[in-house]
Amino acid sequence: MPWNEPGGNDKDPWGKKSNNSSKGSGGSDIEDITRKMNEKLGGLFGNKKSGDDSNGGPNLASLGVIALIAFLGWLATGFYQVDSAQRGVEFRFGAYTQTTKPGLHWKFPYPIDSVELVDIDKSRTADDQTHMLTKDENIVDVGISAQYRIKDPEDYLFNIYLADYERNQTVGTLFQVMRSAVREIVGRNTMDSILIENRQSIAPETQQVMQKVLDEYKSGLEVIKVNLIHAKPPQQVKDAFDDAIRAREDRDKFKNEAETYAKKVVPVAEGKASRLNEDALAYKSKIVSQAEGDASRFSQLVTEYNKAPEVTRKRLYLETMEEVYANTKKVMVDTKSGNNMLYLPLNELQSGGSSINKSNSSFNPAVAGGMQQQRIQRKTTRDGVRNSTREGRR
Repeated sequence: MPWNEPGGNDKDPWGKKSNNSSKGSGGSDIEDITRKMNEKLGGLFGNKKSGDDSNGGPNLASLGVIALIAFLGWLATGFYQVDSAQRGVEFRFGAYTQTTKPGLHWKFPYPIDSVELVDIDKSRTADDQTHMLTKDENIVDVGISAQYRIKDPEDYLFNIYLADYERNQTVGTLFQVMRSAVREIVGRNTMDSILIENRQSIAPETQQVMQKVLDEYKSGLEVIKVNLIHAKPPQQVKDAFDDAIRAREDRDKFKNEAETYAKKVVPVAEGKASRLNEDALAYKSKIVSQAEGDASRFSQLVTEYNKAPEVTRKRLYLETMEEVYANTKKVMVDTKSGNNMLYLPLNELQSGGSSINKSNSSFNPAVAGGMQQQRIQRKTTRDGVRNSTREGRR
């Protein structure tokens, strides 16, 4: 019978298995591998091999080892690390237990204990921009930014629901407190005060109000700094406010120029006034002293006049005439003691006798004699007056 006919031998002439037999042997190999694995697992739990008729129970020692390993692995999941900028807040069945500092710590694994790491050194930011009403019932556009951090993790997590929310700051408590504080500060100031005069004080005052409210809430947050981004009028009236600001700047400029001019002119005027005042005081002192001297001299003359009226009268007359004729070109000559035919160039002698002497190199005896005679007459006159005065006193 041919080897490949039906009912013939399943082997080919060369002694190899047919395709159908090869497929059946492949399935038996898989069954063998599965059986061997089952035997190994059964040996691990204390079961005997399939060839043994008796079925053994599980190995308690092996189960204990496995349970111990699993328990140790579960306990190992309780270790956690806290960085230097963090604090660990532990919970036991959802209730707060303690706050851990930086380092390696252990807690009971889940679901008994849980831990939440809170970054206390991270600087967080909240921004707001809105329209607000001022004290003088004007609307101002204010933009403000607050920087804050967590100072108490326990208060931050438990006392306030959503103390802050970085994904959407508008739903956080800190954002609402910041907006309320800005509205309070803006509502206490006028438009001009916010835009110009007290612009620098808005941010510090807002920070103080925010921190006070957050401390009252026990929020566990600390406001580091508040910055005023901008404070400006609404866009609809910006041109009018710009004109008002320019007018105010011009007013300040003219005021400063006037003050500068006043500081320059007023000291000069005060100096002139002081100098005139001193000159007036000096003139007053001079006139008063002169009047007092004249009064004193007149008193002395009165005394002398009472002693010798005739002599004093004549003396005063002569002294007065001497002073009067000292500044005149007329010459008085006593004809009784001199020659009646005396001729001298008296005008030239009085106007510039020295110039005549310088211009004329020769000596003029007539002129010299006339001058000498005039001196003698004046001396004789004075001596006569003095002698008369002395005789009168005696």
